[in-house]
Amino acid sequence: MEQVGLAATADVSLWSLFMQAGFVVKLVMIGLIAASIWTWAIVVDKTLAFGKARRQLDSFEQVFWSGQSLEELYRTLADRQTSGMSAMFVAAMREWKKSFERGARSPIGLQMRIDRAMDVTLARESEALEARLGSLATIGSAGPFIGLFGTVVGIMTSFQAIAGSKSTNLAVVAPGIAEALLATAIGLLAAIPAVIAYNKFTADAGKITARMEGFADEFSAILSRQIDEKLQPRQAAQ
Repeated sequence: MEQVGLAATADVSLWSLFMQAGFVVKLVMIGLIAASIWTWAIVVDKTLAFGKARRQLDSFEQVFWSGQSLEELYRTLADRQTSGMSAMFVAAMREWKKSFERGARSPIGLQMRIDRAMDVTLARESEALEARLGSLATIGSAGPFIGLFGTVVGIMTSFQAIAGSKSTNLAVVAPGIAEALLATAIGLLAAIPAVIAYNKFTADAGKITARMEGFADEFSAILSRQIDEKLQPRQAAQ
């Protein structure tokens, strides 16, 4: 009868384990659950953002290589909120037009200013793509250790309770060990998706950035030819 009574009082459901845990272990669990929720919020946000970025790149490339003049495309995009390749295009064309309005004479200087404008825009776009990925890396690396800290504290508390009760009965030992290990389980639950998501989104950001870099090189070559066509007759006349 005594064993039945002990088994009945040893509730090892997840909620009961959480409620029976000490203050420090509870704090660790709550923090890890919040980190897990934040991880999935970032995953959803980045999945939508990267999908939108790819669609914008595809749409812009289709329009850019359709044969439409650069001036017409610039007038279409100049007053819009742009991102990705379109933002780099607008930045380069804006520098192009400002330089010629001010009477640019040096092809090398103009080319350098245009390349610099695209580099700055590319860096800004890359930074936007990689935003909050650092949080995933932090959760992925620190989550298991935070959970392990909660486990160590929980086991220490369980051993103190065992010493106080002077009993090593499984019904006495099991709940304390289980609630301690729950902290490690939650830590892994938060860390594993964070690591997977970080690796995936980092690779995706790299691919999108590489596409924008390729466009920057191609567009720079196009503008370089047009700079030569515009400035060489002017220099020959002088």
